[in-house]
Amino acid sequence: MALTDQYNFELLQNQAEPLVFDELERQLAAFEGDLCRCNDCVVDMATLALNRVKPLYRFSLLGTLYAAQAMADEAYAASVREAVTAAIEKIQANPSHD
Repeated sequence: MALTDQYNFELLQNQAEPLVFDELERQLAAFEGDLCRCNDCVVDMATLALNRVKPLYRFSLLGTLYAAQAMADEAYAASVREAVTAAIEKIQANPSHD
């Protein structure tokens, strides 16, 4: 029997995702220049950024409090901004299509 058949993982969430998505949206809106905004490229940007930031997984109330504390940390916010900027630059230089 698989682990996912025995336990409920539906409430397990990475709180870094909304932070990265919000920052990506802000930076894309402010970006001036040639940048592909197709689904593949934007999802690649989000994926790269998420792989560069510390994950903030939560499941319980205690986990929610921990994630909220980490999200309020300016150093974490700066790491999200830097990761998104780097992801945009990398995908701009190497789009996932011809």
